[in-house]
Parts: sequence; structure tokens; C-alpha cells
Amino acid sequence: MSESEHADGAAEPLPLVAPCRAVGPEAPWQWLRLGWRDLRRAPGVSLTLGGGVVAVSAVISYLSWLAGSIPLLLGMLSAFIFIGPLVAMGFYSISARLERGERPTLRRVWRNAKATASTLSIFAILLIVIGLVWARAASMVHVFFPVDGDIAWTDVALFLAVGSLVGSIFCAIIFTASAFSLPMIKDRDVDAITAALSSANAVLRNRQAMVVWALLIVACVAVGFATALLGLLLTLPLTGHATWHAYRHVIDAERWPRRQVP
Repeated sequence: MSESEHADGAAEPLPLVAPCRAVGPEAPWQWLRLGWRDLRRAPGVSLTLGGGVVAVSAVISYLSWLAGSIPLLLGMLSAFIFIGPLVAMGFYSISARLERGERPTLRRVWRNAKATASTLSIFAILLIVIGLVWARAASMVHVFFPVDGDIAWTDVALFLAVGSLVGSIFCAIIFTASAFSLPMIKDRDVDAITAALSSANAVLRNRQAMVVWALLIVACVAVGFATALLGLLLTLPLTGHATWHAYRHVIDAERWPRRQVP
């Protein structure tokens, strides 16, 4: 009898939000150490996935440079906020198999991706909606850009401040919804809404730790871009594996059945 059933065999309704554990601000460093351990235990498949992302990013950057399209390049950089969590699903699969004492392979990672495709598509739609609202808000920010007469540095500073504030708000929304939701989708047979709400609940209840975690992720991504994307070959698998351990450390999803993968 599963944990979600009564003793008489009747199914017990699952809660809308998974419970979470409280962690301190030092916890993200432990997640990184565990992520580094997984990367060292499965370097081939992890670096192959990271290398694929780097290769695609390099091609887009090169085409943007040839076209002389800075907006296209900036759009590609911003897209990492959206596609990063989805790409990391492969790293969650690797860490999960290592946790169970199994040998991760690209074929098994692909099977995990297919098993979660329908739920991930719903989550992707949520991200697209947020992205469209973000794009609309970004276009409205341009009303603060000075266009007439001499442009003072204070006017430019105001424009940058407003733009950064708007961007930060949307980044925070995406981070809150996706910090733990995708590992939960990979691990348990759960819908996208429950996973997103569980993630938001855990983030809000562990604000100090999640601020540290967000800053560490930003630092890892910054290192990747500062090294002409080459650093992403290492930092992307590292943060992906670490996110799996963050989920296992914070979210208590035992009441949901494990997702079955063929």
C-alpha cells in the first residue's frame, strides 16, 4: 500500500503543495560540493550535455555577430533564464541515478526526458507566458530613455535603474517557480502547477538560503559568459547537479509516487 492510501485502501488526496524543510544560508555551499562530486563521478555524460549547450550558444552568438544584431545576442543571453532550468533536467537524471547506485548514460537521460515531456511542456508554456509579459514590460521601460536634447548621466542612470528593477522582478518570479519544481517533476509523478507552487513555498520559507543560492547561480553563469561561453561547459553541469541535491535537501515529496521511466 502506498503512502497516499488509507488503511482501508481508499486513495488519500494529495496536498496541493509539498512540505519543505528549513535550511540555513550555508546550505547552498553544500549543494555545490555535492554537485561537484556528481560531476566527478560522471564526467563523460555531464560534460557532453554541457558541451551541447555551449555549442548551440556559440553558434547563435556567432550568427548574431555576423548579422550585427546586438538585440538578437541579448535575447539569446536572456533566454538562458528560461531554457537553463529545462536543459538542467538531464543533470537531475544523472544525479538521481548516481544516488541510486546506477550508471548514468545519455540513453537513460533521453528516456527520462521523454517520460517528463508532457509535464515539461506545460511548464514551458508558463515560462513563455512570463516571457511575453516580460518583453511587454521591457518595451514600456523605453519611455524612460531620454531622446531629446543633451542626455545627462542621471537620465541614463534612471533608465538603467528602472530596467534593472523590472528585469529583477521577472527573474525573481522565474527563479521562485523553477528552483525546485523541475527536479520534483523529474523525481515524482506530479503536475507542473503543484511543482511550481511547492517550489515557491520552499523558496519563500528559506529566503536567506535561496538568496545565497541565486547569487551563486548568477556567479556561475557570469563565469561562463566571461570566458566566451567555455566556462559554461563546467558551471552548467555543476549547478544542474547541485540543484538536484538542493531539491532532495529541501522538498519532502515522499507522498507522491515516483515517476516511472521505461
